[in-house]
Amino acid sequence: MDSTQERTEEQNYPYSVFAKACPSRATLEHITGRWGGLTLCALQGGSLRFNELRRRIDGVSEKMLSQTLHQLERDGLVLRDAQPTNPPRVDYELTPLGRAVAEHLKGLVDFMESRMDDVLAARTRYDETRDGH
Repeated sequence: MDSTQERTEEQNYPYSVFAKACPSRATLEHITGRWGGLTLCALQGGSLRFNELRRRIDGVSEKMLSQTLHQLERDGLVLRDAQPTNPPRVDYELTPLGRAVAEHLKGLVDFMESRMDDVLAARTRYDETRDGH
């Protein structure tokens, strides 16, 4: 695709992540950040409670998961369902938009997992050339 086609395609959307002040940039950051992407992919299997989600995403702190869920809920990707029970029960699930985003992420995750041998080999080559300098 030449640069004229790229500019024409960019003009078809009212938002551009390449523009500093564009709100899509923050949403992209929420989706592609370490915890956002993992949260969306974890919720692909269905509704989860907070602690179930925390156990599923190894290494995320309670604070980071809470912040991530708030961001994704605000962006319309995650639905928080609080039940008026004692103790309170809160479930999280993907919205239709969240499911669409998670499908794209899952494709990327699957691709990366299938190519990790290539990535690890590249890292080894890189490190070996750096150690020699």
